[in-house]
Amino acid sequence: MSINEKVVEVKTCPNCNSNFEITDKDLEFYEKVSPSFWWKKYNIPSPTLCPNCRQQRRLSFRNERKLYKRICDATWKPIISMYSPDKPYKVYSEEIWWSDKWDVLKYWVDFDFTKSFFSQFEELVKIVPHNNLINHFMTNENSMYWNFTWNNKDSYLVFEAWSLEKAYYCENIRKSKNIIDSTWCFFCENSYNLIECYHCTNCKFCIDSNNCLNSEFLCNCKNCENCFMSYNLVDKKYVINNKQYTENEYYEIINELKNSNSLDKLYLDFLNNNSKRISLYSHWFWNENCTWDYLYNSSNSFDCFDARNLENCKYCSVMSSSKDKTVNCYDYDFFWSSEKSYEIVTVWSNSFDILFSINTWDNASNILYCYNCTWSKNCFWCFWVTYKQYCILNKQYTKEEYEILVPKIIEHMMTTKEWWEFFPSSISPFWYNETIANEYFPLTREQAINPPTRSSSPPLPKGESWSIAEAGGLIRWLFNRSDYEAPFPKVDKIIPAKKLPENIKDIPDDILNRAIECEITKKPFRIIAQELEFYRKHNLPIPKRHPDQRHLDRMNLRNPRKLFDRKCDKCNKEIKATYSPDRKEIVYCEECYNKEIY
Repeated sequence: MSINEKVVEVKTCPNCNSNFEITDKDLEFYEKVSPSFWWKKYNIPSPTLCPNCRQQRRLSFRNERKLYKRICDATWKPIISMYSPDKPYKVYSEEIWWSDKWDVLKYWVDFDFTKSFFSQFEELVKIVPHNNLINHFMTNENSMYWNFTWNNKDSYLVFEAWSLEKAYYCENIRKSKNIIDSTWCFFCENSYNLIECYHCTNCKFCIDSNNCLNSEFLCNCKNCENCFMSYNLVDKKYVINNKQYTENEYYEIINELKNSNSLDKLYLDFLNNNSKRISLYSHWFWNENCTWDYLYNSSNSFDCFDARNLENCKYCSVMSSSKDKTVNCYDYDFFWSSEKSYEIVTVWSNSFDILFSINTWDNASNILYCYNCTWSKNCFWCFWVTYKQYCILNKQYTKEEYEILVPKIIEHMMTTKEWWEFFPSSISPFWYNETIANEYFPLTREQAINPPTRSSSPPLPKGESWSIAEAGGLIRWLFNRSDYEAPFPKVDKIIPAKKLPENIKDIPDDILNRAIECEITKKPFRIIAQELEFYRKHNLPIPKRHPDQRHLDRMNLRNPRKLFDRKCDKCNKEIKATYSPDRKEIVYCEECYNKEIY
């Protein structure tokens, strides 16, 4: 919260029972984004849920990583889809969906004032064909098993990524090449297992490092070359364990370390050493009057995470544009650039005046309660419409009809207490543990399908459906579907990870015909030819963990999306940090950190 804000109300979240504040600036924002029809403003009141529960609800509509084989309902050909085959939707391939071979406006319904809006929207979602994946207009080339991507080439299992070449098992990667098992990286090349790294080349097992070359096991290092097992380095060469060596000494010691230790042992030592480093209280750069973490080049923005170029924003995460700004937005996840928008998940490219919507793309405006709408404006409660305006529940209206009917529907939603709420998670097309909500707000199966008793009527995030494929349970109350378990491809043999040779030179070519049993989850996974070639080239062992587990391992090495009250470990100044007080790292305020490191 800004020092210029004044708390006007403290509310209790009916979902998690936590208290949260409403400020005068919040109320100004809600009034600013409230839509008007016929000179009457339909005010959006302060939210019912706390910021965390609101984000949990939004993220329950975003499935990035769970992909399935199913049949295109238009061509009857096999496709890869984010909708499992047990879900009751028509799903089209990208080629068919973006073609002129069908008309989304043929799937429309009239608004029924005897029913709630959300129940009617759920019915619409079940009849309109879905696009199998969310990718940017078929701009990927020779890339399989990807989602929320564009402009990628020769890549495999990449998510929320663009402008990649030969990238494998990555998420939130931009403009990188020849990279495997990495998260939140920009402009990296020939690298492996990076987390939050920028402009790194030929690096392995690095965290929060920038402009590094030919280095391994680095954390919080900048402009380093040929460094190993170190942290908090700036403009260094030939450093091991934060000790300077000559070039000859460096290579001699590195060879000895690698010959006498397994990679697993070295990695464990690296993670243990990280607890000794000095950490800046937050990962942020070039911000003014902002709070949270992994925030860049922003101003007057609070409780924002993994974002850049924000102005006057709050409760936002994952804004990726390196040039365009996002201005005056609240409760926003996964966006490119936008203005005057509220309660959104996934918006790409120059959209504004978007309220309570999901997956709204490219120059959209005046969109309310829409799902997967592209290049459209003045649409209300629509699903998968493209290049349209003045539509309600996918039905075309004239401008005059639209502006008369919309206020009536809003007033109806006010009586049902739906107007100021985002879509309830219970109508998400995904099981809860298929979505990234379960990454940031993990629930057990029992918590997901057996919510606590509540008397309040607003749609809350708990009570989600749970993936039968993952949980192995019997869930029929939502879709009335039978059990579904995704089949694993036929392989010659499944090998326990512990039986894999440590040396990549001892791995036979026929590993490509086998599956490996994950040492943690026991789930089998495959190695692809391009991946094996990378490991051999970089002298890396075959991974022992399933790609999903490796993703979770990397996510667990990033700081949580939560602020803690603590003190600078040097000057004792009160600070808010993403490091909890019980963690082992030494945490400094910005002034003490800069004096120590630079």
